[in-house]
Formats: sequence, C-alpha cells, structure tokens
Amino acid sequence: MKKTRSPRSPKPAASAEPGFQYARSEFEALADLALTHARQLGVADAGVEVSEGSGLSVSVRKGALENVERNRDKSLGVTVYLGQRRGNASTSDFSPAAIRQAVQAAYDIARFTAEDPVAGLPDEQDVANSYPDLELFHPWNLSPEEAVQIALRCEAAAFATSRLITNSEGAGVSAQQSHFYTEHMRGGERGREGIFRGGYASSRHSLSVAPIAGKGAGMQRDYWFSSMRSPLDLASPEAVGEYAARRALARLKPRKIATTECPVLFEAPLAAGLLGAFVQAVSGGALYRKTSFLVDSLGRQVFPKHIDLYEDPLIIGGKGSAPFDDEGVKTVARQVVSAGCVKGYFLSTYSARKLGMRTTGNAGGSHNLYLRSRLTDPADDLDAMLRKLGTGLFVTELMGQGVNYVTGDYSRGAAGFWVDNGQIAYPVQEITIAGNLKDMFLGMEAIGADEYAYGAKNVGSVLINRMKVAGS
Repeated sequence: MKKTRSPRSPKPAASAEPGFQYARSEFEALADLALTHARQLGVADAGVEVSEGSGLSVSVRKGALENVERNRDKSLGVTVYLGQRRGNASTSDFSPAAIRQAVQAAYDIARFTAEDPVAGLPDEQDVANSYPDLELFHPWNLSPEEAVQIALRCEAAAFATSRLITNSEGAGVSAQQSHFYTEHMRGGERGREGIFRGGYASSRHSLSVAPIAGKGAGMQRDYWFSSMRSPLDLASPEAVGEYAARRALARLKPRKIATTECPVLFEAPLAAGLLGAFVQAVSGGALYRKTSFLVDSLGRQVFPKHIDLYEDPLIIGGKGSAPFDDEGVKTVARQVVSAGCVKGYFLSTYSARKLGMRTTGNAGGSHNLYLRSRLTDPADDLDAMLRKLGTGLFVTELMGQGVNYVTGDYSRGAAGFWVDNGQIAYPVQEITIAGNLKDMFLGMEAIGADEYAYGAKNVGSVLINRMKVAGS
C-alpha cells in the first residue's frame, strides 16, 4: 500500500531521483536531526539509516489483467549505544517530532537493556571511508500499461509454444528501486575518517511466468523468470515464456521410481541452494551460537580439492554487489574456499567479536559468490553434465524445508528426470532425496559450465556422487 507523508515531513526536493520522493540531501538532513538529538540526550555513539523504496508490480492470467500494484515505503531507523547497552527504534514518519520520539525510544530501550560486551559500532579501521560507484541503479520508467503488455507477451509466448499448454498460473512484471543514507556518530564526533557516512540507490527488476501443460490429473506446472538490476539486461518476454512452457511440457507423463541410491545432478538454480546452505553454515550467527554442522571449520577440508568459492562484492552492476555492508564496513574480494578448504567465514562486526575474529564485511549477508571446480571444461554444458551423471537422478524442483543446519541432515521432496546412460529417459515426481550436507559437499564430483546467477550466487549444475532417493 502506498504510504502518504505526514504534513510535517520535509517537502520532496526537485533534485530527487526519478521515482523517489526524497533526495539524498533530505536524507542527510533527517539523519542530522536524529544524531543531533541523540547527542543532546548524552549519547556518544549512535547510527541512523534513512531509506525509501518504490515500485510497480503487475500480474496477468490467461490474457487478462489480474493486479496492478504500486508500492512506496520509507523508514528511519536509529541505534544508540550507552556504553555496552544498545537500543534501536524506527519510524516511517519523517516529521521532526516523530524522529525525536524514535531517538528517545531507542535511548530508553538502551537504558534498560542488559550490557553486551561486544555491542558497538564497527572498528574505525574497518569503516569504508570512501567507496566506488558500482552502477547498481537502473530505474525502469515503466507505465502500468507497458508492464501489462510485457506480461501478456510473456504468457502468450508460453501458450504459443504448444497446444499442450492448456492453462497458466499467470505472468508478472516487477520494477523496484530504493535508496538509503547511513551515518554514524562516535564519541560525539561525525564526518571524519573512521566514522561512517554514505549511501546509494539500487534497482531490481523481474519478469516471470508459470504455464501449465496437459489436462486433468496429468497436468504439470513449471515456471521461469528473469531478474536483473537493469531492464536492458532482462531476457525477452518471448524467451522467458517459451522456456517456461518447454519446462512444463518436459514434465508430462511422469513416472515413479523405486527407492534407490544413485548419483544426483542438481540443476544450476537448485545448486545455488546448496551454496546457500554452506553460507548459512559458516555465517557468524550460526557459528557463535554453535547451531551449525560446520562449527570450527576454518582451515578444514569441506569440499573436494578441485572446488573453490570466491566472493567479489565489487562487480559493476552485480546482483550481489555492495561497496560496503549494512554496518558501513568496506567490502573486499576474497577467497572463501580454496582447494576445498575453508579460508573464511561470513561475519558481521558483532558475530566477529563474539568469535574473537574480525568482520569480513558481511553484515546483511554474502555478496557475489562463485562456486567453481578446477576440473570444469568450457564445454561442460548441461548435456555434458548429464553424460557425467550417467545413470541417476537429474533434479529440477525441490519442495519443503528439510535441512537441519545443526546436524547437516538433508531431506527434500523432489521432481526431475531419470537419466539412463547420460540421456534423459523420463520425468519423475513424488520422490524424496536425502543425505547429509557434509557428505554431499565432499561428494561434489563436478560443477558444470552452465553457470547461472541466482541472486548473488553463481554456480553451474552440481553433480553429487551418491544420495538416497525414496520412491515407490
């Protein structure tokens, strides 16, 4: 729902970026008001973030408009530190009175919060005193009528692929953008080296469709999408629609298979989920709480020696790019896994201090990740990976959340294709695949050259040497 501004909110500046109500200079003035009031209360260390987001989303189904939605939101959040006690509060009202109330609320919370010996702003040596423009903002000045036409073209392309495409769960187009400004106060000081201030604008746009093939009890559904920071980089509506349709058609007349153990090939978008499981297991919160199956894994062999994982936050226009993390800590490219050995964790300032380590610039999550094998040949496309699989299961859909990050136990509902002698034999459904992530990571035999960017995670199809498959 679109939020309206308070009559006492600052008037939008003429210099605001297209699609935004507020300019950077206004955000700076709001942050100044919050930090000035915090200092008047006797606060020495504090942080404030001001943000705004806006966007357009449309959906169609079977050639008819279903929904048009515009969203706009704004927020100011303030964090104050009273020694080693922390308080946080936020408001969507940008009036001076509301901002002072938010600061007062954060101050009152800090007064009655228990001391935490590792609470505090990031260390001065870690702060991004300057940062590059990574070209993350590519606004899409799209009218609702234009968005509807794009969605209709996408769905129409799916229906045109085959007469066996009989229905649709719809197609959608989304154009989203946001910007923010963050500033810290340390020891009552602001605006000097070692005390963070900065922000930037970013965008994310997408196009998707979910066609249905067949009729009655034999119907099969699949989907596809394209998501990019720049609308110019999106796949064409026709390409997305046709590919989604072909995926649905390939799933017609599925069979059940007997329970077995066999090699499993994860399609590239699903392989990104395996990478995500590793990231979660070696992230600070799970490590210091000891709720991870990879506690104390630094320096240990977790993958085969041909596997590397690289993080690069500074790629121009990257989906996971960021010049600094959520705390204003500078980000750097680094090797997370080398020759299968863990070389680094994903840590915020807080989690790093809990572990007696130094932040890795990952407050807010990981950045552009690349999981690759030293054995991968440029010709290792999906067909080549199916040949490497030989006889086994090719997984294209996972269901459920059956991952235990404390033990590493993995069990998910799945669908995909049975592969015989490197060739797809027939689609399969109503199966469960199971294993333990420790064994699965060590059992990665190959990574395809069919690399796919799923959010901030970049990985090709992944072949696991052996998993349990529960069928009929």
